[in-house]
Amino acid sequence: MEDRQVILLVDDDREIVKVLSRLLELEGYQVYGAYDGMEALEVLTRHEVHLVLLDVMMPRLDGLSTLMEMRRRKNIPVIILSAKTEESDKVLGLSMGADDYVSKPFQTAELMARVRSQLRRYLTLGDVKKQEEEASFLKTGGLRLDIKGRTLLVDGEKVRLTATEYKITEFLMQHMGQVFSAEEIYARVWHEDAYAVENTVMVHIRRIREKIEIDPKNPKYLKVVWGIGYKMEKI
Repeated sequence: MEDRQVILLVDDDREIVKVLSRLLELEGYQVYGAYDGMEALEVLTRHEVHLVLLDVMMPRLDGLSTLMEMRRRKNIPVIILSAKTEESDKVLGLSMGADDYVSKPFQTAELMARVRSQLRRYLTLGDVKKQEEEASFLKTGGLRLDIKGRTLLVDGEKVRLTATEYKITEFLMQHMGQVFSAEEIYARVWHEDAYAVENTVMVHIRRIREKIEIDPKNPKYLKVVWGIGYKMEKI
């Protein structure tokens, strides 16, 4: 059950929900039914859902209003099912965040093909929003750098870094495992020509170690490669 793809079917026509749910279950999907937008949002709050089939004309909260609220919460694919067949209606639905639009009455084979297509794209590419959020963090071992927030956590505890210390840490974590000379670090962080900068960089490296390492003299993360430079170890 845990591996089944989950579809939320939202339509105020209970017969449509009953028939389509049965067809989707025969295709191997797990289906939750809802009869208006309010119920649909409640289901999304309680359960993980991979795709939504959404009617437009519904009581309490119509489909387009529901779609707008869904988009504030999740990035899952939404296919609109509607008896409104005007091109302007389709454009409106798609512009508000729907991934596809199927006009009623529809052929079930076509609907199933569209469902499979949207699920395949979503599950292959993943939740884009989640990927973007993950991309804004850099991690190695117990270090977690928030690029947007410009903060560093060490084993869950926030560590205060100066602006320069942060820039050095971010640069090395962006290139984990790579060794950089003091001159390369200086040029990339200070954006100046590097000349006799070994001591300057070394002092900042020492201060960073004192803040992120349990034993700064035997560092786990920020290591020196003798005669070459420094690197952030990937753990």
